Amino acid sequence: MPTVETVRGPVDTTALGKVLMHEHVFVLGTEIQQNYPDYPNHWDEDVRVADAVEKLTQCKARGIDTIVDPTVIGLGRYLPRVQRINEQVDINIVAATGIYTYNEVPFQFHYTGPGLLFDVAEPMVELFVKDIREGIADTGVKAAFLKCAIEEQGLTPGVERVMRAVAQAHVETGAPITVHTNPHTHSGLVAQKILAEEGADLTKVVIGHSGDSTDLDYLCELADAGSYLGMDRFGLDVLLPFDERVSTVVALAERGYAEKMVLAHDAACFIDWFTAEGKAAAVPNWNFTHISDDVLPALLERGVSPEQITTMLVDNPRRYFTA
Repeated sequence: MPTVETVRGPVDTTALGKVLMHEHVFVLGTEIQQNYPDYPNHWDEDVRVADAVEKLTQCKARGIDTIVDPTVIGLGRYLPRVQRINEQVDINIVAATGIYTYNEVPFQFHYTGPGLLFDVAEPMVELFVKDIREGIADTGVKAAFLKCAIEEQGLTPGVERVMRAVAQAHVETGAPITVHTNPHTHSGLVAQKILAEEGADLTKVVIGHSGDSTDLDYLCELADAGSYLGMDRFGLDVLLPFDERVSTVVALAERGYAEKMVLAHDAACFIDWFTAEGKAAAVPNWNFTHISDDVLPALLERGVSPEQITTMLVDNPRRYFTA
């Protein structure tokens, strides 16, 4: 049977169960944390680990079996901490490789690569492939998918370079892709174009943050090209209110697109982009249990069938990770 790599090792894709397809254990700026440990929140490793265990335990108690974690370079990926947490909670965590940038590549790639001062093959591809085939650093954890981003800034040279490297690693390994997009600029279509130019299979791509949009024509165009729609920011009501997010999923399901949607919150056990108090006040529902407690009942009440919910939570993630 096909398997997918997780933080605890390979599992059968049929054992993924109910999956939240875009969640973070930690989003953490390592340099800030190391140099300014009290900004914007005090950092205590043991406290943060215990809090993450509790949040993931609550998630598991709601019937969620797997979270897919697209934390890559640029977001503070550090697998030893995630391994420590996963030892204490029985949930599958799927790790990613890639680079998260809206503008430039990290300085380590500015001068090294095709046509640059040190003219060699794209080093990002080699690193991504190593994460997938051999494992991340010395953790033994293998990445199961690739991540890149395109935001309001559009297809900058750095964003394009990362995106093409991700596509090339996908072609070499077969690992699927998730793209952070800004749907208000229709950047998912740009991502599809670039990925397809490199030979990527668009049926193995999640266009992330599609759920921030109510533009059904745009969303259907993405899905008709083969990709999954990441309806993956439930709880971020400041970006789009709850009722509009639910209504969009309902409308797409009515049009027959349940087989092209996946669900999540894009939440984190801890994110250092805001103070904890500010986050709690601004987005009180931005947590791992909101879909189970609030979104699924609302979808059922609005006419989405239990079978369609199973499709979005179970079947689509399994297909995405099946080679």
